[in-house]
Amino acid sequence: MIDTWSKADLHIHSAHSDGLAAIPEIMRHAQDNTDLSVIAITDHNTIEGALLAKSLEDDFDIEVVVGEEVSTRSGHVIGLFIDEHIPAGMSVAETIAAIDAQGGVAMIPHPFSQQGVFGPFGVKGFGAALNELAFHALEVYNSMPFLVYANRVAASVFTGGQGIAATGGSDAHVLQGIGKGYTVFRGTTAADLRASIDALETRAETGRGGLGIALRYAFQFPRIQRQREWNRDRCKPERVR
Repeated sequence: MIDTWSKADLHIHSAHSDGLAAIPEIMRHAQDNTDLSVIAITDHNTIEGALLAKSLEDDFDIEVVVGEEVSTRSGHVIGLFIDEHIPAGMSVAETIAAIDAQGGVAMIPHPFSQQGVFGPFGVKGFGAALNELAFHALEVYNSMPFLVYANRVAASVFTGGQGIAATGGSDAHVLQGIGKGYTVFRGTTAADLRASIDALETRAETGRGGLGIALRYAFQFPRIQRQREWNRDRCKPERVR
């Protein structure tokens, strides 16, 4: 059995949605300034950036997982290890089924945030959701500065015996945020990461950043908001009921 453990950031945004960095910049920063072995590009409602990152994988000493943060009718769901775009505007269950159909991993990011599937007051409904929604992983830690409460709630409901994997991610919209939240997995490659998720042996951890990252986000928020509005107009839900 492999006894090496590595780090993956499974929640990164690029300039293809509401991130501020181009894909090559993200790849270079992750390679040169972090100890990550794997990153996932998870732009909102598009996989353009993720596919570009995957195509550049051989030029960098880091592996890429193609992902997408999909806007469902009830919050965000991330699809990992996918090959095709998943449309926004479906229900959570339909979105998870679409991820399953591609053999991907359905992860619930920032589950108890305003954009989370369960929302800030969704603790009571979490147990029932485990039976109703066949998601594979829960983002137990997200390093965005304003998600302290949501992280605390996510950590409190995750017990490790629920048949879902624990993951961590940065939700980075700026280069300096990459790797501040991460998933620890057995092995070193993207294939090892997938196997570790399937084996429910991953764990979520946090790096250093704190006040410096919070200030950077505060300073860059107008630019991020402009990117967000551009992406929202460009990637409108394709199916709304």
